[in-house]
Amino acid sequence: MTRTLSTPPTMRSGCLAGAPQPVIPVAGGGLRLRPWERADAQAFLSAYEDEGTRRWHTHRPSTEAEVREWFEGYRQDWEREKGCHWAVARESGEVLGRMALRRVDFADGVANAAYWVLPAARGAGVACRALAAVSSWALDDIGFHRLELDHSTRNDASCRVATKAGYLLEGTKRSSAVHDDGRHDMHLHARVRGDR
Repeated sequence: MTRTLSTPPTMRSGCLAGAPQPVIPVAGGGLRLRPWERADAQAFLSAYEDEGTRRWHTHRPSTEAEVREWFEGYRQDWEREKGCHWAVARESGEVLGRMALRRVDFADGVANAAYWVLPAARGAGVACRALAAVSSWALDDIGFHRLELDHSTRNDASCRVATKAGYLLEGTKRSSAVHDDGRHDMHLHARVRGDR
């Protein structure tokens, strides 16, 4: 069924795919967000071999070949304007983490942020700075109106990252997500254009 909006879409088609996926500088520490490369497959896979990552991320690859399929899907997400996926990397190319905007909705100008950081990079502000960088790009440069993120109420580290990056806690979604140990309540955070 085709639905016609009574209001114009918040964002125009082509505002993402009309240009190559950008490299986004991250404040402090010589970091940047860049598109995933085939050579990153082992670093990406290693994240999901870590119990800390596995605890919060139930959709996970099991081989480097599967990771490369994900990378191809990420490229297609950009071209189809369905999502944006980056490696959080040092200038040398070393991967420290992942940053993504998913569930892109141009009509309402909304997307959902997701991230993880490799164990060796945890506790250094990498996730917070990367989230702040992608948020500023999405809200100020691209024209999104609202960015959301959710995490298990048991994931205190992710809650701190969201709050430090300017995402206000808006509430709790009860029994909203299934993790390996059962259903979890999820905190919903959001950052809206103009928030500081």
